[in-house]
Amino acid sequence: MLVNKILKVVLLLLGGIFILFQGFAFEIEGAAVSSLALVLLTILYCKWTENKSIYFFWFLVTFTFAHLLSYSAYYGPLIEEGSIDYFYYSANILYITAYIFLIIKILIGLNLKIVFSELAIPVFILIILDIFCVYIVSATTENVLSIYEYSLELAYNAVIMVLLSVALINYMYRNDNKSMLFLLGSICIVFSEIIQLAYFYILNNNDLGFIYSFLLVIAFVFLYLQSQLDFTGPEPEYIDEQIEI
Repeated sequence: MLVNKILKVVLLLLGGIFILFQGFAFEIEGAAVSSLALVLLTILYCKWTENKSIYFFWFLVTFTFAHLLSYSAYYGPLIEEGSIDYFYYSANILYITAYIFLIIKILIGLNLKIVFSELAIPVFILIILDIFCVYIVSATTENVLSIYEYSLELAYNAVIMVLLSVALINYMYRNDNKSMLFLLGSICIVFSEIIQLAYFYILNNNDLGFIYSFLLVIAFVFLYLQSQLDFTGPEPEYIDEQIEI
């Protein structure tokens, strides 16, 4: 129990250091700190979580590998103009995969027949908003990225918007603390990703670095907190798939 508490304090300190590094544009140092924090968070979840979800576990593992790959890119060979940046594509595909694990985690616990019958109008509105938001956000990089990079960015933005929509539907369906924390974490992820996009491709402003890194840290705080809760909402048949580690 003491190690558990120490590890949580260390993670909070690493989160604060990561925010400072990103805010002052020390991106290599920030990537190193965040990679370490994600490894420790994965260990914390696996070691001290009583009811572990297989999909949340794979989200943490995949996201951690993506972050480690992004960090290693700083020490890889220089990418010449016109060459393929394998680190960029591999890391972003892993990030997309990680978010898909979160989406699957929610979807398998929903009775889709009930969702579409009772929440048909909200679902339709969310689909329209998702398409609109993905188009608007992705359009900001259309003249900056190559066609392949833009396609990957489009898929990335689509996945995080689907994550937000699924989290919102899950909260309307569940209406409990666990689903609320998951929704808050998803909201922070989406805003963090949008601001990060602006930081890298539109405005290289240190304030944006502070904001997107802060939102990312808060997102993982919410996601970890919800992983420690059991379902207490109005659907007693919900059972999260579990693993033994």
